[in-house]
Amino acid sequence: MFTFPHPLYAIADTLGCAELSFLDLAEKLCVGGARLLQLRVKDLPSREFLTLAQQVRAVCRHYECLLIINDRADIALAIDADGVHVGQEDLPLAAARKVLGPQKIVGVSTHDPAQAQAAERGGADYIGFGPVFGTTTKATGYSARGLEQLREIRSLVRLPIVAIGGITTERAPSALEAGANAVAMISDLVLASDVAKKVQETLGVLQSRKT
Repeated sequence: MFTFPHPLYAIADTLGCAELSFLDLAEKLCVGGARLLQLRVKDLPSREFLTLAQQVRAVCRHYECLLIINDRADIALAIDADGVHVGQEDLPLAAARKVLGPQKIVGVSTHDPAQAQAAERGGADYIGFGPVFGTTTKATGYSARGLEQLREIRSLVRLPIVAIGGITTERAPSALEAGANAVAMISDLVLASDVAKKVQETLGVLQSRKT
């Protein structure tokens, strides 16, 4: 069974901020200690996305960091990424697995018990669950799920769970205590004045609390 390298699931997303760079964020996240990184890019032409993903892949290889591509199994395959993460409205799990094969990581976003159990039955390597605390970085169409439902999901599936949605360094330990194996963080990391230092700080908090 797949296991997360450590409790932080870092997401490189510029959040539409023109002053931020995907490649720069990836480098800083890795420098800070991230060992699993998801590249989440929206509204970029496929050719440009491919070039960016190749560059980020080189950074991740240098730092021995797993690279997950959001949504695009074709891009993940083309650059030999470690895996792909798909949402409920993206390429179906079975199709993503067919594209990437059995050796790659396929994660699935879930928002309720039925979706979580379906992902497990379908052969996902891990599930994302949320938004736990709500989110401003992605229009999910779902209200905050809360820690109680995270606990319920933990009781229903054996798959590794990454909690997502409104996760901050301060809130992260409660998500781990509720059953998540890792926490996905975006805004609290990428908007920090010193991204690498924020990652180091967050890892220190998570690793001291996670048993």
